[in-house]
Amino acid sequence: QVQLVESGGGLVQAGGSLTLSCKVSGRTVSGYDMGWFRQAPGKEREFVAAISRSGDRTDYADSGRGRFSISRDNAKNTLLLQMNNLTPEDTAVYYCAQRNWYVTGTYYRDRDTYSAWGQGTQVTVSS
Repeated sequence: QVQLVESGGGLVQAGGSLTLSCKVSGRTVSGYDMGWFRQAPGKEREFVAAISRSGDRTDYADSGRGRFSISRDNAKNTLLLQMNNLTPEDTAVYYCAQRNWYVTGTYYRDRDTYSAWGQGTQVTVSS
């Protein structure tokens, strides 16, 4: 049974940085497309970033492009999200997710194609 556990969230001032981690157990992080999503209070869960199973494709929402970087540490079976120049609009609970293995398209933003989710980690950015 796959398990995803996020960590690294916290309180940071605007302009600061955080690195989120998602430890995967039960499956390899490199065998599946992986993504980060976030959900702010009163809003729907939205796509943040994704990396393909091969590691050669990444995708970012416009809100994070140029500031966020998704990567994997295959040796640690961990997904990472480096976030720089944070703003209060980035305040949300951040979730990592693993896409269904049989989904092979390159559109990574549909959360319904992800079957495994972590419990989330809170990121709060103060102004």
